[in-house]
Amino acid sequence: MKTFRFAAVGDNCIDRYRPPVSQALVGGNAVNVAVQLALLGHAAFYFGAVGPDDAGRHTRRLLEENGVDVTHLRERPGVTAYTDIETLPSGDRVFLHEDFGVCTGYRPDAAGIAVLATMDHVHIGWMDDGGALRRALAGAGVSVSQDISVNADPANLGTEGLSIAFASAGDDDAALEALLQRLGDDGVPLAVVTRGGRGSVASNGKVRVEAGVRPVEVVDTTGAGDSFIAGFLAAHIAGLPLPDRLAAGRDRAARTCTHVGGFPQVPQPL
Repeated sequence: MKTFRFAAVGDNCIDRYRPPVSQALVGGNAVNVAVQLALLGHAAFYFGAVGPDDAGRHTRRLLEENGVDVTHLRERPGVTAYTDIETLPSGDRVFLHEDFGVCTGYRPDAAGIAVLATMDHVHIGWMDDGGALRRALAGAGVSVSQDISVNADPANLGTEGLSIAFASAGDDDAALEALLQRLGDDGVPLAVVTRGGRGSVASNGKVRVEAGVRPVEVVDTTGAGDSFIAGFLAAHIAGLPLPDRLAAGRDRAARTCTHVGGFPQVPQPL
């Protein structure tokens, strides 16, 4: 299998599962995508920031243990980001509180951007830069994707320069159609929308493909969407047909639903 160079830029956090789970795990859109790509055998680089605390040191160590290059992981004054999560009996999770900590205001420096420009693909998670990085990378001819559903601030919701826009629409058909229409009107070359238990949809404006889910015994859905992104991107950069890309994302997401957290790791006590 040919390997590619991927980078994931943006958020990391400590997912703090409330009782009865009472565990803490490393997560975040960009981190989960980077780890999943590394687990798929690709060269994966993570660009982001952690605090000078135990959580930050644990995040760095866990990324390294999973084969992710952390040369460009920065330590900034402040607290490592965290999210408080409640897990429902169905396995679905409810986000109770989120603090982006030192991820807020993080920007790759000029040297980092030069490295990002050498990647086969760059995925951006949560960032509050108003889209500056995606526009800069797109201007340099880099293939770029972003999960626009992890950004709530309208200033960070733009799609200019994206090769792929990932989003989530739940089980609302009207919301799905409106989202695909908006992304198409914005000129996004490829829109990929996940729908939880209803699978996923991809459209390039000419061809629309849908895929269901792979049935598994769901333990936790945290990070399933991020794992879908990693599987899809690996198949996309390998040049596989669009249905195969959705299938690769589906299978990666299903695997993640069988354990707590966005990737396999030893949970820390809460």
